[in-house]
Amino acid sequence: MKELIGTGVALVTPFNEDKSVDFEGLKRLVNYQIENGVDYLVLLGTTGEPATLTTKEIEQIKATVVSANNGRLPIVLGIGGNNTLAVVEELKTTDLSDYCAILSVSPYYNKPTQEGIYQHFKAVSEASPKPIILYNVPSRTGVNVAPSTVIRIANDFKNIVAIKEAAGDIIQVQRLIQQKPDDFLVISGDDMIALPMVLAGGAGVISVIGQGFPKDFSEMMQQGLQGNVIKATKIHYKIMKCIDYIFEEGNPAGIKALLKTKNICLENVRLPLVNASYELQEKINTFVVNY
Repeated sequence: MKELIGTGVALVTPFNEDKSVDFEGLKRLVNYQIENGVDYLVLLGTTGEPATLTTKEIEQIKATVVSANNGRLPIVLGIGGNNTLAVVEELKTTDLSDYCAILSVSPYYNKPTQEGIYQHFKAVSEASPKPIILYNVPSRTGVNVAPSTVIRIANDFKNIVAIKEAAGDIIQVQRLIQQKPDDFLVISGDDMIALPMVLAGGAGVISVIGQGFPKDFSEMMQQGLQGNVIKATKIHYKIMKCIDYIFEEGNPAGIKALLKTKNICLENVRLPLVNASYELQEKINTFVVNY
């Protein structure tokens, strides 16, 4: 899965003032990524707010991104949830011909055991005609996928080809990289430690901040993958303060505030999320102006 090495971006779903989907803003966002060197797009991950989209909107968003991309970059599609049977059914009934892989989050809210997580991904593996990226984000799901479980899954299910690791624990990352099969990819799901993960042997990142600074963030990842620590670290420190900003009031309110500053789309999110505060928007504006 060479397509998944480097910088993927977890696309937001732009909304108009009336909270309808801003499809023109979505097209601008896609083109901005492609024109500035990202390696692949991730559609309808958590950052895309799929929990508050209708089925019709999801289909329209998929069609818009596929059309705007026009085959230029690989696209990863988010299909996951805490109802294993529903995830399996979606995998079996969705046309996946436009996508190179599936991003599937570990079940949330139910708080399954490690064995439950294993059995969930066994079912997902058996249902999916496309390679799968397991997504571990315990701050949202309530349960960490232990390295031993990830390695067991990686060894047993060959179409589970990678993990998006967002536990924020560099020691856990090192254990994964040390013990994983050679062809299994460890991808950062945490912008702040994306570079340290790559320097430890990771394959890249699925980034939020990357869609705001796609050229520099992609360059940082490439320099890191090539072992150019000084060049990569210089970019990391240049962007680092804004990584704090965009997560200060939650995701994707922060990144949408940044994208507003760059005139790509408006800052609107859907309830129960709320837009970034005036104070945070001003901090982000100041950062971008002085960048």
